[in-house]
Amino acid sequence: MAEQRPGPTSHVYFSQRLRLHYVDWGTAGAPPLLLVHGGRDHCRNWDWIAEALCEDYHIIAPDLRGHGDSQWMVGGGYRLTDYVYDIAQLLHQTKLTPTAIVSHSLGGMISLQYAGLYPENVTRLVAIEGLGWPPEKAAQRAAQPVEERMGEWIDDLRGLSGRAPKRYPSIEVAFARMQEANPHLNPEQARHLTVHGVNQNEDGTYSWKFDNYVREQSPYDIPTKAVEALWSRIACPTMLVRGTESWASDPNEDGRANHFRNAQVVNIEEAGHWVHHDKLAEFLGLVRDFLAD
Repeated sequence: MAEQRPGPTSHVYFSQRLRLHYVDWGTAGAPPLLLVHGGRDHCRNWDWIAEALCEDYHIIAPDLRGHGDSQWMVGGGYRLTDYVYDIAQLLHQTKLTPTAIVSHSLGGMISLQYAGLYPENVTRLVAIEGLGWPPEKAAQRAAQPVEERMGEWIDDLRGLSGRAPKRYPSIEVAFARMQEANPHLNPEQARHLTVHGVNQNEDGTYSWKFDNYVREQSPYDIPTKAVEALWSRIACPTMLVRGTESWASDPNEDGRANHFRNAQVVNIEEAGHWVHHDKLAEFLGLVRDFLAD
């Protein structure tokens, strides 16, 4: 029988007085690899990737603020700039730079901005649908009158303030909801993501770990031109991954890939937004080859 490698160890670090959590897959002294999850997700969504790569890399994976086992904000603001600061603090405190990064969605947005701020700290970068909304939708949002955008933000926050975390009577019901949310997941994946993604409440029910306030986007974003300027500062080879069944647009076709010095775009068929789950073997092969180049 093959020896089963133990799972990761849990650690805590502090950023802006928040108690934040990350897991460490070990192999100290190997090249560092940071895995950054997306919105309403958690660090253990990377377990299949980490298990496959941890012999060759020293892997750490954080829970973003308001997610997983990291502390929630006091107040309702989850700004992209604060997430970037948290990642900067994690890498500063662990001294695991320069590092390769694999990231997804919100985690991709964070990682791309970090790599633009500190290009010397990133050796390779994979971003799964980490460019944000397609340009047309982003332009529509930017063109919204300020009073309309601010009004919507206030209304949305007010709504979230009265929204209690949904309670599921059992793990099985939460598991069924996970499968409904992403039909590409096989039962093993959906159960794993559910078990690591919920807390049990005092009454015996279960709720997702993430703070409902992470759903709300700040009414003010870094201007598109400024974000593109950060992308243009990224010095390392970059792979922009997209699932063809996702809402995300092709960065080659919409022109966003042109803002990178050294980026390749990979479109993966029969995959949605969670490419690393939907096409695990194909994605893992791409990442192995890309990191090894």
